[in-house]
Amino acid sequence: MSHKLKITVLRTLDPSELFEEMPVTRMDWMVPCEVFSEGQEFIVEDLRVPEGFCESAWRAINHNVRTLLYGGVLPHHEEGDVAVNCCTDGLRPVIFKIERT
Repeated sequence: MSHKLKITVLRTLDPSELFEEMPVTRMDWMVPCEVFSEGQEFIVEDLRVPEGFCESAWRAINHNVRTLLYGGVLPHHEEGDVAVNCCTDGLRPVIFKIERT
């Protein structure tokens, strides 16, 4: 049985929040991700990428989306029907909360 999920953007981070000294030369595009906004929400009812969702971020969180969507429980914290994941952009990650509704 498939469930409905809500994905909420918790944080979009700037490289300056992560590094005292940048590990690479900072370019003009190295600002917080412009695809997502903090507080933005997406509803997921199947395994399709929600409209407007970054494909790379989707691939990074898809394993927990799949688990929660099909009723699985995540053992990492008390709320087994919730996951907190981030995309794999190491310079300006986005942090998501994924919860079964």
